[in-house]
Amino acid sequence: MSTTTTTTTNTSKSDLLASLNRDGCILIPSLLTSEQLSTLRKATKEIDTLARAGKWPHVRTLPKQFPPWTTAPGANPAEQGIWGVQFLMHPSLPHSQTFIQNYFSNPIVEVVKELLECEDEELVLELFNLLVRPDRDFELVWHRDDVPWSINGKEEEERLGVGQEGRAWHAQWNLALYDDDSLIVIPASHKRSKTEREQNADPHELGLPGEIRVQMKAGDVVFYDNNILHRGKYDSGKERATLHGSMGRTGGNKDRARNVLQHGIGEWVGDIDLSGLKGAEKERAEGMRERLKAMGGHSGEYSLEG
Repeated sequence: MSTTTTTTTNTSKSDLLASLNRDGCILIPSLLTSEQLSTLRKATKEIDTLARAGKWPHVRTLPKQFPPWTTAPGANPAEQGIWGVQFLMHPSLPHSQTFIQNYFSNPIVEVVKELLECEDEELVLELFNLLVRPDRDFELVWHRDDVPWSINGKEEEERLGVGQEGRAWHAQWNLALYDDDSLIVIPASHKRSKTEREQNADPHELGLPGEIRVQMKAGDVVFYDNNILHRGKYDSGKERATLHGSMGRTGGNKDRARNVLQHGIGEWVGDIDLSGLKGAEKERAEGMRERLKAMGGHSGEYSLEG
């Protein structure tokens, strides 16, 4: 069965939060200028080449779906192929300043603040990674980022916060530098437990009721609830460079801390070079970093397996 292909509704700034709460996924077109797009493409192309040559250890390795992505000491981390590059703000990664400028930029941060209903003083630095063309065709299974697939029914509703009022703890996004239709979601599924059909579906099944394949043009950004039912379908013959980021707000529970710290960012976040930022933007970024550091270390637990 073929997948339903459509585009999420373009959403004006005043409707962002309401749309995300309703659908779990919103598309904002043309977030980047042509100059920004060109700069980021150049930087990601060099990073992609570096990672495929085995010269950057922090990669998403095929066919591993979820963290940890690790290789034996001395082994080529890209030997089996990659589908992502981790830690775009790491001080040892070339062009990290370019990625830092994008992550902390006002167009991104202002959307996040609206979605989280917070101000600068509550923002928390989280993750910023790169999703790239896989070395061979690759698909993610249906999943929620922080609720294991085995959980269903009442327990799943409790983990999702169904019926609970309050602000979100984080915002997550994909920013496409080339046209990208890799993300498949089931709108509004972040507000309910899985149906029997979904619970028993093949992990890679296409054509589940209500699913859409998000159509992103270069420069578009999609914000989505990380517990919406979603998966990825990646074409090895199609160029891809999609910036995958998240920001949080203070007060998140241990589940949120685990979901962020499982990637290993806590080991080097204090070394991020924020000197390229100026004035209020730099002050905001420094505060965000300190709030992440306050989360503590990673417990060794992971949100998902596979």
